Amino acid sequence: MPDAFFNISMLESKLELCLLPLEITWDNKEKNLQSLKEAFEQIHPEADIVVLPETFSTGFPSSSMQEKIRELAETNDGETLNFIRELSQKHDVAICGSLIAKEGSNLYNRSFFIQPDGEETFSAKKHLFSPGGENKIFQPGTERLSIKYKGWNIAMIVCYDLRFPVWCRNRGNEYDLLIAVANWPVSRIDTWDTLLKARALENSAYVCGVNCRGIDDLGGDYNGSSHVFNYKGKELASDIDNNGILYAGLSKQRLVNFRSKFPSWKDADKFEFC
Repeated sequence: MPDAFFNISMLESKLELCLLPLEITWDNKEKNLQSLKEAFEQIHPEADIVVLPETFSTGFPSSSMQEKIRELAETNDGETLNFIRELSQKHDVAICGSLIAKEGSNLYNRSFFIQPDGEETFSAKKHLFSPGGENKIFQPGTERLSIKYKGWNIAMIVCYDLRFPVWCRNRGNEYDLLIAVANWPVSRIDTWDTLLKARALENSAYVCGVNCRGIDDLGGDYNGSSHVFNYKGKELASDIDNNGILYAGLSKQRLVNFRSKFPSWKDADKFEFC
């Protein structure tokens, strides 16, 4: 992999994203964690953040498998997140994604952002996918995940959240980068691709979306369609070594300059979440 890819600019505060559209084997945590370990041996050492798909260690569950889902669910000190912590420290990179989590009797589709210095941030998916019965299994989140990392303000959403522009709204430029992680099937992939670009344009921010690959329990097909768009809607992600791993270099200064020259955020409607 040519190092020049990561030297896109000498401007201050760059951020190097690595997107892993992993192939998920549904309900097989051991195999999925092993696949992640192998993928990490290939990532560029200068990556700042590695983005995983939604529920990368298990696949997105169907509502007909509630008992199986409880078996797969973990606490924050369980196998999956401990494995993520080890990878983060070993490779000196932040890692984000989501997993099936439990607290007492409640289940959550929980997003996480794990930093190599040990700092951790968690939230839960707000909009539960009612067409698939997710709302019958999990409790909804109430706060969008928000992180400060390497001079960047980052927000994170999970899959179905992307369809709801109010939830994604960048009020007062509170985030520079919006990360969306998903299990978004081929049957609706045009919507995923379009909404990612739309969220970037309407919020004057970078948007990164990482989807999975594989076949789910119900035969649904996932093609790994993953993207990074800049604030003008330009595609940035590239698979420069043809191994399925995507990279994108982001410039904070270019974003700041754009927002200064085209300050649409100043004219945005003011509102509060109920």
